[in-house]
Amino acid sequence: KFAAKFSPLSAVAGVTFPPCARNHKNTAKITVKIMTEVLSNNTTDKVAALVKEAESLKAKLEEERQKLNDVTLSSVAERLEMITYLNIKPRRVLKGHQAKVLCSDWSPDKRHIVSSSQDGKLIIWDAFTNYKEHAVTMPTTWVMGCSYAPSGNLVACGGLDNKVTVYPITMEEDISSRKKTVGTHTSYMSCCIFPNSDQQILTGSGDSTCALWDVESGQLLQSFHGHTGDVMSIDLAPNETGNTFVSGSCDKMAFIWDMR
Repeated sequence: KFAAKFSPLSAVAGVTFPPCARNHKNTAKITVKIMTEVLSNNTTDKVAALVKEAESLKAKLEEERQKLNDVTLSSVAERLEMITYLNIKPRRVLKGHQAKVLCSDWSPDKRHIVSSSQDGKLIIWDAFTNYKEHAVTMPTTWVMGCSYAPSGNLVACGGLDNKVTVYPITMEEDISSRKKTVGTHTSYMSCCIFPNSDQQILTGSGDSTCALWDVESGQLLQSFHGHTGDVMSIDLAPNETGNTFVSGSCDKMAFIWDMR
């Protein structure tokens, strides 16, 4: 018998015997016609073409991104008037957390404050009396973000548990029994805010995204991609629609988004 060995990256596409081999058993010479396709060369060419295309797309993306960077923060700051000296005096000192306070937010009635801390606690304060009205121990430390709902009937918070959790404010002492987990990121939740409605909540995360959630169903309504670093802060534009927000990230960029 005869055997022919080819390159492992080659393919034998077809074989045939000459007419004489079909008609005669004891043929001294057998001609084998082999058609091969050398895949290695084709694969190398395809990879090189894809790499070239990827580099071209990357260059175009960077070019478009530079077009959007139409202003720098320093140039905007130069056009603003300097803040005059403010003689700020402390009115109250709220004591109760056992570690760094990472976030706080005023209630719509301007009487209560919600605060979150590295000690894993969420505390609702009466700012006039310094009394703690509610204290919730979270399942994880580093509660990084908290926010009051526009109605003042809900507070939201989250942190290293990657979740945004909503608590109804009631007369009950243990409000944690009525908590509701609204959404979950793939990394820690750094900040949250209600966009002018108790029905939706906007979050920022260490997974480089911002997300808009439906509070009732927990459904992800919209996600905002573009940052290449951890999103550390978000804020709504001061208008009635609540459609525009700004996000700040560890990638040294601030993005302005339209949620419509």
